[in-house]
Amino acid sequence: MTKSKRFEVLSKRPINQDGFVKEWVEEGLVAMDSPNDPKPSIRIENGVVVELDGKSREEFDLIDQFIATYGIDLKHAEEVIRMDSKEIANKILTPNVPRSEIVRLTKAMTPAKICEVVNHMNVVEIMMCLQKMRTRKQTATQAHVTNVNDNPVQIAADAAEGALRGFAEQETTVAVVRYAPFNALSLMIGSQVGRPGVLTQCSLEEATELEFGMRGFTAYAETISVYGTEDVFTDGDDTPWSKAFLASAYASRGLKMRFTSGTGSEVQMGQAEGKSMLYLEARCLYITKAAGVQGTQNGSVSCIGIPAAVPSGIRAVVAENLIATMLDLECASSNDQTFTHSDLRRSVRTLMQLAPGTDFINSGYSATPNYDNMFAGSNWDADDYDDYNVIQRDLRVDGGLRPVREEEVIKVRNKAARVMQALFKGLGLPAITDEEVEAATYAHGSKDMPERDKVEDIKAAQGILERGVQGVDLIKALANNGFPEIANELLNLFKQRAAGDFLQTSAIFDKDWNVISAINSPNDYVGVGTGHRLVGEDWEKVKDIPIAIDPRDI
Repeated sequence: MTKSKRFEVLSKRPINQDGFVKEWVEEGLVAMDSPNDPKPSIRIENGVVVELDGKSREEFDLIDQFIATYGIDLKHAEEVIRMDSKEIANKILTPNVPRSEIVRLTKAMTPAKICEVVNHMNVVEIMMCLQKMRTRKQTATQAHVTNVNDNPVQIAADAAEGALRGFAEQETTVAVVRYAPFNALSLMIGSQVGRPGVLTQCSLEEATELEFGMRGFTAYAETISVYGTEDVFTDGDDTPWSKAFLASAYASRGLKMRFTSGTGSEVQMGQAEGKSMLYLEARCLYITKAAGVQGTQNGSVSCIGIPAAVPSGIRAVVAENLIATMLDLECASSNDQTFTHSDLRRSVRTLMQLAPGTDFINSGYSATPNYDNMFAGSNWDADDYDDYNVIQRDLRVDGGLRPVREEEVIKVRNKAARVMQALFKGLGLPAITDEEVEAATYAHGSKDMPERDKVEDIKAAQGILERGVQGVDLIKALANNGFPEIANELLNLFKQRAAGDFLQTSAIFDKDWNVISAINSPNDYVGVGTGHRLVGEDWEKVKDIPIAIDPRDI
C-alpha cells in the first residue's frame, strides 16, 4: 500500500511517542466505572457498620475496617445510600446549593457511592463541581526545588526565586540521601528570603522526615503514601493505623502534613483486584479522611502514566481530585510528574485543575530546569514560567504564580546565596565562596554552578545531625552573621509551629504570617460573582507580563 504523507507526518508528532493501551478490566486497566466495582451499600446495627459496599463485616479487610470505623459519618449514611446518585450529582453541580449542604451528604457516603456520583459527570461537570467544592477560597500552587548535585547554594537561590514568583509551598528531595540536611535547610532559608511565610518540606523516608521536622528543618510533609488494596498497603509494616499514628506524630509537633495517593498506583504494583482506578483511589481518600489528616496530595502523582494510557484516564484524575474535596480534604492536585511528550496534552491535563482552581494546583511545579529535577521530571518546570503566566492572563484564572522582573529575581537569588554563605560560616560548615554566590545569582541550572567538595559536604551534612543542630541554632547563626531579618522570619515560622494554627485544613501563610485556611477563608462559591475571583491588585499583577507592550509608548 502506498503510504499517506499525512500519516507519515502525524506518526512523528510527539503525542505518538506516548504509551496507550486498551482497557483490560480484569487487571485493573480501567479508569472509572469498572463492572467489577462494588455496588453501594451500607447497613448499620447498634452504631456498627455490618455491611459496606456489598461486603459483610466478616469479609472486611483492614482497609474496610478502618473506613467503616472512622471514615464515614454514620448519622446520615443510610439516608444518603438511598438517595439517587444522579440527583446528588446535580446538587453538587447546582451553584446555589451551598457547599456545606453538599459536604453533609458526601461525608456520609461509602467509597462505592461517591464513585457512582462522580461517574455520572462529564469532565466539564467535574470541573464545575471542583470550583465549588475546593476547601479554601483562595487557590495556590507548590514547587519542587532540587538539582542533580544537591548544591545547597543553588537550592537556596532557586527557592528564593520560587517564593518570589508565588509558590506558597516548596518541596525538595535528594540525589544523595546523606545530603538531606543541607537540602532541607537551603530550601527553608531560601524560601524565607524570597517571601516570608512559605512552607517547606524535604521528601525522605518517613521517620527521617519526622526527625527533620522536629529539629525545625521543615514545616510540613506530604509523601506519606496510602493505597487502596490491602496487599499493596501492607507492604511490610504499613497499616491504616500505623499511618494514622504517624499523622498524629506530625500534628503533635506542629507540623502540617497530608497523605499521598492516586489513580494507577495499585495497577503499577500489580494488585488492582480488577477494580477501577478511581474506586481504589476513593478507598485511599477514605483512609486519609479516617486518619484525621487535613489533606491529600492526589491526582495520580507519580503513577500518572497508568491512567493516562487508558480511555477517560485524565477525567479519572480530576474526578479523584473532586472526591478529595467532597470529603472536605485539602487537595494538592498533582500536575507534577511528566507523563507525555506532547506540550498540548500536558497543558490540557493541567487545565482540569487550573481552570476551576484547587488548593494547590501543582503539588510539584519544578522550579528548576527539567534536567535538575530529582522527582523524575515534572509536567511544568522553570522554562515554562512565562507560558504559565500567560495562560493565567489569557483565561483570567489564578494559578498561584505572578510575573516577575529580571532585576527582582537577580536581587533575591543573590541575597539567598549570601544568606547561605553566612549560615555555613556561622555553623562551621564548608565555606561557600563568592564565586558560588555569583554563579547561583545568575544560574539557569546546575550546569552553571562550580563544583563543591561533595565528600566534605556529605560529612558536614551528617555532622549537623550528629551535633544536634536545631532551628534555634540556625536563628543564632544568621543573627550573628549579618542577617537578623532572616533570623526573625525563621523565628516567626517556629512561633507558628508552637501555635499550631496552620494545621487547619488547607492552611497557608501570607507574607505577614497570617494563616489563610478553609476555616477562616472557606470556599464560598454559590454561582456567578462569588468565590475566589482574580481581581484588584492580583489581577493587575497577572496582567503585567514583562513582554507586554504599552501601545501608548509606540
